Amino acid sequence: MIHRVGTRAILIDLPDLSTVMAWHAALRSTPLRGQIDCIAAARTVLIVLDSPRAAKDAAEKLSDFSPANTTQTKPRDITITVRYDGEDLQEAADAVGMTVEELIEWHTSTTFVGAFGGFAPGFTYCVPEESSGIPLSMPRKATPRTAVPAGAVGLAGEFSAVYPRQSPGGWQLIGTTTDPMWDNSQESPALITQGDRVHYRAVDTLEQHEERATPRATSLPRSRPMLRVDDPGMQTLIQDLGRAGNGDLGVTTSGAGDEASARAANASVGNDATAAVLENIGGMRITALVDSVIALTGAEAPARIGNRRIPLATPVMLPAGKTLEVQPAQVGMRSYLAIRGGIVEPLTLGSASADLLSGLGPQPLQPSRELRSQFAPTTFVNNSRLNPLLVNRKHRVEIRVVPGPRDDWFADGVAPLEAQQWVVTAALNRIGLRLDGVPIERSTSVELPSEGIVAGSIQVPTSGLPVVFLRDHAVTGGYPVIATVVHEDLDILAQLPPDALINFIAVDPDTLQPLHG
Repeated sequence: MIHRVGTRAILIDLPDLSTVMAWHAALRSTPLRGQIDCIAAARTVLIVLDSPRAAKDAAEKLSDFSPANTTQTKPRDITITVRYDGEDLQEAADAVGMTVEELIEWHTSTTFVGAFGGFAPGFTYCVPEESSGIPLSMPRKATPRTAVPAGAVGLAGEFSAVYPRQSPGGWQLIGTTTDPMWDNSQESPALITQGDRVHYRAVDTLEQHEERATPRATSLPRSRPMLRVDDPGMQTLIQDLGRAGNGDLGVTTSGAGDEASARAANASVGNDATAAVLENIGGMRITALVDSVIALTGAEAPARIGNRRIPLATPVMLPAGKTLEVQPAQVGMRSYLAIRGGIVEPLTLGSASADLLSGLGPQPLQPSRELRSQFAPTTFVNNSRLNPLLVNRKHRVEIRVVPGPRDDWFADGVAPLEAQQWVVTAALNRIGLRLDGVPIERSTSVELPSEGIVAGSIQVPTSGLPVVFLRDHAVTGGYPVIATVVHEDLDILAQLPPDALINFIAVDPDTLQPLHG
């Protein structure tokens, strides 16, 4: 079955993992028109596309699709050294009717195959090779841990994997490795990718590896220090349009929360739309080291250079030694500051964006951080832009959603989502918004296998209170998605502060017309 996921993605239900891998290999080998990403999961493939038209065409084309055999590159053999000292080793052995020694023997004698990525950069779900070992079905922990340490080796269901960094998780932990699962200094940063053959080797002592967090050296443009961050406020990040197309590595697109405002700031100073900007919450103070042309967009936040108030979406000269002071937002949430020439930062997977969930990209800016910029571009500044902020002072908004892909997991479909006004709680960040209201009841207690999600996916966890994912969402999720925000309304979500009010309206993915009167 094929489900529309918002206006720019589709989700395909498939019967088993081998079929998933066949579809995924075929669609990666021969992408569809407009295909940006193709994310495999346990029983689904998610395809992200560049337009509503491409999504509609993809759904129609794949309705009778049969994946052809693809020419596979020779698989790599990866050996991971493991000290079998996991907290759950005895519990895991008991769960599958083995002794601890038998479970370790099974794990080390089985050849695994990298099936798909997701959850986190470098976290690769591996399954036993068909000709190797007896597959197990390992139950997850009844209560997931809030923090699983980096390097933990775990089992869950039919899968084996290594946690590349500390994160929550519900897998049975059977051992530890120090082998790095993710290395930014490498052209292909994930140690294990789809199709790799993985072998686990038991050791008594683990080798300590030097941590290498620096991105792989890239040829950066000529630049010079232009600005200094005196006070970053609550949070100031470097963002561009993100790193699309890396879902297989467990890497989400990320990028500016309010993309239209970031684009408008760049256009105002004559930059390319892809140039990196600052994304700020709570105000900031920035001092020019040399004469600089800047533009501020996004939230309505009073901003001054000395005693002069500066308008939004307008190129302004910030003379050397002078300071721009941006106050906390009065309307909206996030401000965007562009400098003529863009902000020059090392790139991770082609982007300078800070991804708070995965930790990729530059860290949140600290006081005294200097920002470098290219020598001025040849394009003209533009003082005719309008600030694209789409929220008002009351912070009450209507958000359009496409039902599904899992609205059938709820007795009344999307009706409970539409029927009430939801309150944005204080538990919000670039990963998502948690909402408060009358809980939505599921019609089934079946556990959903993890599957791909997108920015705008509205998951309903066991509490019944929705979570709306934003730009730094995980690549996959394990709760049913009742509806998906249309791509055109994502920028609004990024500008909503705590206590904002949301009414969801279900629409047709092609016409954007309301489905209900």
